[in-house]
Amino acid sequence: MSGAAEYVIDSRSGRVGQVMAREGGSVQLRPLGGGREWDCPPDAVDPALPGEVLRARVAELNRAGRLP
Repeated sequence: MSGAAEYVIDSRSGRVGQVMAREGGSVQLRPLGGGREWDCPPDAVDPALPGEVLRARVAELNRAGRLP
């Protein structure tokens, strides 16, 4: 294992997530800004291109910047 993070898109929702584990027939994903993980069926996971990961990171930073 290379140790590099793997980022994918949940094709059901369009959300980009970091792969945390593959267990019990599910892929466990975590939002890029951290937070609660969610389960995704393996057939609903698509590789995220670098530009898609960057857009998701920028959107998270913008969202976090608007919080009080």
